[in-house]
Amino acid sequence: MIITSEIIRILILTSVAFIVAMAMTPFLTHFLFRYRMGKQIRTEGAPIFAKMHSHKEGTPTMGGILVWLTALILALLFGLLAQIAPDSYLAELNFLSRGQTYLPLGMLIFAALIGMADDVLGIMRIGPKGGGLQMRHRLILYTVAAAVGAWWFYFKLDWDLLHVPFAGDFNVGVWYVPIFIFIIVASAFSTNQTDGLDGLAGGVLLIAFAALAVIAFSQGRMDLAAFCGAIIGALLAFLWFNIYPAKFFMGDTGSMSLGVTLGVIAMLTNSVLILPFIGAVLVLESATTIIQMVSKRLFGKKIFISAPIHHHFEALNWPETKVTMRFWIIAGVAAAIGLIIVFIDKSLVV
Repeated sequence: MIITSEIIRILILTSVAFIVAMAMTPFLTHFLFRYRMGKQIRTEGAPIFAKMHSHKEGTPTMGGILVWLTALILALLFGLLAQIAPDSYLAELNFLSRGQTYLPLGMLIFAALIGMADDVLGIMRIGPKGGGLQMRHRLILYTVAAAVGAWWFYFKLDWDLLHVPFAGDFNVGVWYVPIFIFIIVASAFSTNQTDGLDGLAGGVLLIAFAALAVIAFSQGRMDLAAFCGAIIGALLAFLWFNIYPAKFFMGDTGSMSLGVTLGVIAMLTNSVLILPFIGAVLVLESATTIIQMVSKRLFGKKIFISAPIHHHFEALNWPETKVTMRFWIIAGVAAAIGLIIVFIDKSLVV
């Protein structure tokens, strides 16, 4: 009965998040169009990419605001209701808790604000290579954010264990801090690399957060599962307008913040070694980008026509929708494999 009520709670939060995000969309799109928050297509050093995406120049970006703002509104609204009327049914929808959701929500917002600043600089063409923060500055900022999270985990929550499927938990001591930082930064930038086609990142993230919600639920982390549900509902609304042809793009404020949050939740559920399955497409996208960069630097030639790999398939004249939907399928199958590993490995599930 308790499990059923928790499932209902999560589904209600997912539905409410979808409705709230859909209701906010007209106001967001009006703002983005009015103030010309259009995406600038990078041309320097990327002629193939520029040729394939020049028609998208000027499409509003920063649509990812829809996702993190919805999650924040619901967290504050139901958290406030829990304080004002703790015995009401709506108070049961509160998913704020120190041990489960304070950190992922806080890092979601912090990373979103960094990404928003980067988006605005890009729109205004302030910065190198057509605008935006320099790569080293982005890396520093997100590393600092990850370091704060690592500090919270290690010193506040006393976490120093990593779970290896079928092998058990291993105490890594202070090494937990750099491992945490690496996972968060890698997850953020991998998600950012995936955000290159209409609906691609949104669909892949939807699947990843759904898988993490299942893991969190199976471990009894109901508030964390509910938080994932709120993000899923908001992502569904975002996808409604982001599927081809996109009315707006996610932007760094969405991709980087959701990537950071994905990594944090993986650490909270001690399923970081399952993350490569849950986020298989994210790993593939970042891996092909790194391989391309290394090959060009060391050998002076490209392995892919264009990187990350979704642009390679575009260059092979695959329709954008075909690339997106096939990557969704890959993401779904890989996430299912990840969940199979989790449930076979009984020690990971409470």
